[in-house]
Order: sequence, then C-alpha cells, then structure tokens
Amino acid sequence: MLRPSTLRLGTRGSPLALAQARMVRQALAAAHGFDAEQVEITVIRTSGDRIQDRPLSEAGGKGLFTKEIEEALIGGSIDFAVHSSKDMPTVLPAGLVLSAFMEREDPRDVFISRKAKSIAELPQGATVGTASLRRQALVKRLRPDLKVVSLRGNVETRLRRLDEGVADATLLALAGLKRLGLVEAATAVLGIDDFLPAVGQGAIGIETRADDAHTRQMLAPINHADTAHALACERAFLAVLDGSCRTPIAGHATVSGGLIRFRGMIVKPDGSEAFETKREGTVHDAVRLGTDAGAELKSLAGPDFFAAH
Repeated sequence: MLRPSTLRLGTRGSPLALAQARMVRQALAAAHGFDAEQVEITVIRTSGDRIQDRPLSEAGGKGLFTKEIEEALIGGSIDFAVHSSKDMPTVLPAGLVLSAFMEREDPRDVFISRKAKSIAELPQGATVGTASLRRQALVKRLRPDLKVVSLRGNVETRLRRLDEGVADATLLALAGLKRLGLVEAATAVLGIDDFLPAVGQGAIGIETRADDAHTRQMLAPINHADTAHALACERAFLAVLDGSCRTPIAGHATVSGGLIRFRGMIVKPDGSEAFETKREGTVHDAVRLGTDAGAELKSLAGPDFFAAH
C-alpha cells in the first residue's frame, strides 16, 4: 500500500472547485486506506478568478483558470492539481500531464430562468447571460432573436445575478449544480442532441508533473478509464481546431463496451452557420478519431469561419 507523508493538492478557490478537490481527496483516501487530511488542499487564485470585468475570450482564453496552478505544480509547491477538464488548455506546459480523470458526471447543460420554462418559451428579444461563446452560439442558433450578455463569476454569483435581473435566463453545467447540491436551481436540462456540451464538460482532470512517478502511482487507482478515453478523443478534436474560449466548439464522446462514439461541432458566434461530424471506433483509436473529426471540420469550415468574432 502506498502512503503519502502529505500530498499537496492545488485548486482554485470557488465553491465548485473546492467541492471537486474534496471529491478527489476522498477518493484517494478510500483507494489507499489513509486519512483524507493527509491530502493538503492549497487554494491558488488564478488570473481567471481575478479578471471579472470582461469575457475570458477577450482576456486570453481558458488557460487563465490554470496558469498559476500549473506554475505552482512546475515549481514543486503542490504535487498535483485538480481542474474542471473543460477549463484545460489543449496544450499543457512542458513537463506536465493529465494523469487521471474522475468518473464523469452528467455532461449536459441546464437552462435557468425565472421567466420561462425553456429557451423556446423566452419572450422575443429576451436576454441570456453567459460567458461561454459555445453557449452563446448554440442559443443564437436556436433563437436568433435573443440577446446574449456576458455573465461571469462562480455558480452562486451567476444565480444571484439572475435574481437581480441582469438577464432573463442563463445556462450552466448540470455537473456543477450536482456537485454543489443545487440541482433544484435548474429550470430544464438541455438534451445533448440539441445542445452539445463543451469538450471535457462534467469531467474532473488531475494534472501532475510527468516525472513524478510516485504521485502518478498514487492517482492510478482513482482514474476512470472510460472517462480518460472519452477525454482523449475530445481533447484531440479540440487540439486540431486550436480551440480556446475564443471559438465556439462543442464535442462529446461516450464510451461503452470498449467502443467510443463521438460528435463534434463548430458554430459561428452568431449561430448563423454550423458544421458537425460523428465518429465511432474502439477506445484504442480515441485520439485518432478525435483528430480526424477535427481535421474534417477544419477543412469544411475553411480558414475564415471564426473571423466574425
């Protein structure tokens, strides 16, 4: 049995990030039979947490939620980092790897409104608050008349701002609401066929130094293989498209019985045009399938597809 003296876990400080960090800590403790307190949680404030006055797409993209945590990991002040996988850049800093994934939670988005039961029932010209270009594009694809306004902050902040009337509706990840015990806040759950999730949505990724064999060995028992295969496919798809917060890209893979099914989509920010594709194969081909799907959409869309934003 492997026993740590103390393992140091790095995470953002939002209620959701801390809930996810505690989930990983409990899983590690259960897998190895030690006290959860032997995993020390270190809260690291990231650029993404500090910058609240503009969309991340304007501030530098999703790496803003991982940069300082990854610097701590490279510097050795933490042993591993816990992230929401959808916040992870496609290219990791040299020397860092995603070593494990917790079993994926429900990846769907939810619609939340005090004024309507669905996107379809929102009044003409209503406002939807979101900081996600993917959600914006998919909303505009369904309802071109709706106005999208930027809504940043953690889950609780966004729910409060909805109550304050900043927007008529918002969209959040169901996984986050479940982990926070806030599922009752959802007005409606959006089906994957109609509203394709972000790459990595619902999956907790655990990042380590590539040369830290001990920590990687500690994490191995809590890695969920099917989730890891699905994420390998999705992230390969994203990597080809150079996806960041600046580009409305959706992609979701499911794994069952050693088979992987993937659907990917790119959408213009105003929802006016979209391309999508599907792939199917064995989990051993996960990266190839995602790469191939990304290459197809890149070819179909052409170099100017995202230029409008």
